[in-house]
Amino acid sequence: MRKWLKVDKKKLFSYNHVNEKHKKVDWTIRITFLIVLLFGFFLALINISNGRAWIWEPSFVLFIYIIVSETARAIMEWKYATNRKAYILTVSQLGFTVIIILSVFFTNFFGLLRY
Repeated sequence: MRKWLKVDKKKLFSYNHVNEKHKKVDWTIRITFLIVLLFGFFLALINISNGRAWIWEPSFVLFIYIIVSETARAIMEWKYATNRKAYILTVSQLGFTVIIILSVFFTNFFGLLRY
């Protein structure tokens, strides 16, 4: 798909910010989700909720982080990138990632996990 859209390949574990505004937005998202993760951890330690609060589970918080972070990247690529088709690749990768994560979650890793 990258060749079809003529989008440059990104390095695997690098930040690849479109501009300075994207860098600030990305770090704001990262810090916010780190605080949410820590809050959920301390909430689980002191056990405020009688039941299991799924919204504070690390897997759920990381899933939401992926969606928010990649959506912000797609918006920044759509507005500011030199190759305006880059956002299409980002949105398609996000959709594929969401489908894979949800299928793994709802099938208990395709039947391999037994609770």
